[in-house]
Amino acid sequence: MPLHGTITLKVLICGGGVIGTSAAFFLSQRGVEVSVVERTGVANAASGKSGGFLALDWCDGSPLAPLARRSFGLHAELAATLDHNWGYRRVETLSVVSSIHQNMSRYRRLDPPSWLGKNSVVYRQLGSPDSTAQLQPAAFTTAMMSEAIDNGATLLEGCVDGLAFGPDGQRVTGAIVDGVEVTADAVVIAMGPWSILACQWLPLPAIHGLKGHSLVFKYEPSPESMFVELEWKSGMMTQPEINPRPDGTTYVCGLSGDDPLPLDPAEVLPEPGASETLREMTARISPELGASEILAEQACYRPATQDGLPLLGAVPGIGGVYIATGHNVWGMLNAPATGEALAELIAGNGETTIDLRPFNPGRMAAIAPEVVLA
Repeated sequence: MPLHGTITLKVLICGGGVIGTSAAFFLSQRGVEVSVVERTGVANAASGKSGGFLALDWCDGSPLAPLARRSFGLHAELAATLDHNWGYRRVETLSVVSSIHQNMSRYRRLDPPSWLGKNSVVYRQLGSPDSTAQLQPAAFTTAMMSEAIDNGATLLEGCVDGLAFGPDGQRVTGAIVDGVEVTADAVVIAMGPWSILACQWLPLPAIHGLKGHSLVFKYEPSPESMFVELEWKSGMMTQPEINPRPDGTTYVCGLSGDDPLPLDPAEVLPEPGASETLREMTARISPELGASEILAEQACYRPATQDGLPLLGAVPGIGGVYIATGHNVWGMLNAPATGEALAELIAGNGETTIDLRPFNPGRMAAIAPEVVLA
């Protein structure tokens, strides 16, 4: 049941990524007393290392479509109304094909930006400024937290060790943070891939961490976002993404990793040789970009579920606790509508702008706690 009435609600959000801070923002707008507990710092994991690409209609045809469309609109609204600059801008998005192993002229459909290499051609337009946009992820995430703090929220530093339950074990009454119980009327689990730890305490399906690598170059070309089909070696295809940013940098990703998710987010590091490989791939697409100074070599884990949809809503069978994770590559896009939905669930009348039934945390079987501990 949603919590509402004349009393001041106390909500504890576990996780200071874009999902947790967006929830804090929308809850604080409703006058809720919000605390966010974060172990390593706001936007220190995937929320600070993603590309920041936004799309209106790329989720059409899937259950994510209403969430994505609502969130795309909220991104524009937040950028227009809040006094923060997180690099939001509408962009053209292009499909690029690149190879040194074949004649690329047959794939060319549109004139390429001047900074692309001679072996890279623009095949088609994937999005226009009406349907695609971008932002700087760390700046957006910290802005959401800053706005929430301005509305009365607090940011706590600490590690969530467990949850506190009422006498019957059927309702969460807070969280254990560095061994100390922090009480709350509602707790939100928004720890990205580390939400898997909550499966020790709650009946939840598995959340997986998918590792990816990225580079940030000191280079500002024309502003198009690019999704590339790169023939990296003869017959071997890969799909890098390139996002130029208005701060004079360009973000490139497109190389996965095999390392298992570490317990401590601070231990997430690029795998040996990954940055060098990604730089070589970048240079194949654009020698000019690939030769630029690298400002950051990054790795992060995206939270994902077995069916590819997020877990969003009340945890089944247990009162006072909600979960929001598993957004995979669309976390930055769908954060505002996710935060709005959590605020509606917790501090509203239980009705949400978006139908959350496809994201019901109870739609898949819960994993056994001993699996997490293993």
